[in-house]
Amino acid sequence: MKKDHTKSIIDTSLEQAKMWGNAEYMEDGLVLTDRIADAPIPSDPTRLNFILMALCKRGRAQYSIDTREQTVNPGDLLFISERHIIDNYMASPDFECMCIMLSTNFYHGFIQNVKNVSSLLIFSTNNPVVPLTPMEIQTFSNYFQTIREKMTDKYHHFRKELVNALLLAMFYDMSNVIWRVEQKDTQSYTRAEVFFAQFIRLLEEHFRTERRVKWYAEQLCITPKYLAEVVKVVSQRTPNEWIDKYVILEARVLLKNSTKSIKEITDELCFPNQSFFGKYFKEHVGVSPSDYRKV
Repeated sequence: MKKDHTKSIIDTSLEQAKMWGNAEYMEDGLVLTDRIADAPIPSDPTRLNFILMALCKRGRAQYSIDTREQTVNPGDLLFISERHIIDNYMASPDFECMCIMLSTNFYHGFIQNVKNVSSLLIFSTNNPVVPLTPMEIQTFSNYFQTIREKMTDKYHHFRKELVNALLLAMFYDMSNVIWRVEQKDTQSYTRAEVFFAQFIRLLEEHFRTERRVKWYAEQLCITPKYLAEVVKVVSQRTPNEWIDKYVILEARVLLKNSTKSIKEITDELCFPNQSFFGKYFKEHVGVSPSDYRKV
């Protein structure tokens, strides 16, 4: 009988990240730590069920993300989206990072539109590790320290709102890093990465009115099966999962940041009726649109 050498995949949650060395956290889905070396590193492949952004301060690390080898040196910013798989991790004894970890729900709570999600998503897929300039390093470090300081102030009446505002400001500063790198990026992308980027840009423009995978495949002049394959390879998600992600994100934004009625939001997102929208939203978020608006 042949021995199975296949490694099992371990899931790591944000709850576990709260226990890592010197971690500061907010209950609704944000964890900061500057002692990532204290985190237990499993020998098996690990799927992160949260978003991680980190700045390497010293030391060196190597790992693979979805089988692609990465090296991190001081001054590098690394970004890992949820559900991607980390393996073959090795780090020098002095390796330290400023790490910001967020649940998807927390991330969607301060991101204000789908274009913000798209730019970071496409960029991080193709550039999981980016060297920062000295000024960018200082900017990220300042945000990290300020956000950590405000998180610890449990008596600040607007603590959550303030932390969200700081995270959004940091996001725009990091978006400037994206713009800088893309201006001189001569990397040749794989065919799959090109189709994925084209799919996301189409989705960004049409998700309110079009939720059929077949329609997106037709616009790209490929079959739905091939679109599903390339999207899965690049992002670890299916096209339907991305479509649902965009629709739900927009619904969250409209419910939280607008005075539109649920009926108006239903019409704007082209659902056949309010009941159908309510069931769809509850299936993906866990609460009804009206309850979500009250939170």
